Amino acid sequence: MSSIFSKIVSGEIPAHVVAETTQFLAFLDVNPLTMGHVLVIPKTEIDYIFDMDEESYFGLTLFAKIVATGLKKAFPCIKVGMTVIGLEVPHVHIHLIPMNSMSDMNFSKPKLQPSDEELAAAALRIKAEL
Repeated sequence: MSSIFSKIVSGEIPAHVVAETTQFLAFLDVNPLTMGHVLVIPKTEIDYIFDMDEESYFGLTLFAKIVATGLKKAFPCIKVGMTVIGLEVPHVHIHLIPMNSMSDMNFSKPKLQPSDEELAAAALRIKAEL
């Protein structure tokens, strides 16, 4: 059974993609902690980040760094936070979150519910900075 992220990779489920390579994909979280919250994934479905081979692990991290650089320009913030927690989806994913306070990385707080139009605009802002 494929994860929701594999369905995004295959195009079965739409997403607001901000960056893509042959191996990796970055798209907006539809229920973000802050506007600009991006998920970065390998296109190959792997459940646990430390099960990735070294080349893929380093490639994913470098891709996330590139996306974070554009994200910080598109959504000015003190830092872009990065975390890997992901128990809810069995597919490696890195969260990139524009941060102006520590609470911006609190996954227990209520998530935002932006409209599709707001997400589309946010994706364009990030793409323009990459």
